[in-house]
Amino acid sequence: MVRPIEARDAARWRELFTAYGVFYETAFSDEVLDGVWAWLRDAEHPLVCLVAEAEGELVGFAHLREQPDTFTAGPGWYLDDLYTVPAVRGSGAGTALLEAVADHARARGGGTVRWITAADNERAQRVYDRLANRATWVTYEWEV
Repeated sequence: MVRPIEARDAARWRELFTAYGVFYETAFSDEVLDGVWAWLRDAEHPLVCLVAEAEGELVGFAHLREQPDTFTAGPGWYLDDLYTVPAVRGSGAGTALLEAVADHARARGGGTVRWITAADNERAQRVYDRLANRATWVTYEWEV
């Protein structure tokens, strides 16, 4: 089951987001964890979190936000983060999260959902390749 995050999910979301950081070799500080959680609880902030549940426990999440699409003059979406615990990978939890992201976007005008993943995250790419078109864009990062 996939649903919007709720206040009662705070501790488990923190565990999952921390594990996501570990997966990408990033240690999130308490300030980052607290800051992202505050965004998720702020109805005015553009970041949204959908969570996957299995047997009453959160097993994954997706963070997404709307962004205007200048190529269409309409809505677009950016999937910042997608994570499932290792125990449920291959169970369809990631696909369910992605489908819920698409449903969320469709309910708000549709548009294109974009995201990135690590080049070596081949397991996730197999899921993504089934659902979406692989882009040819090159991503840059510039710390300013």
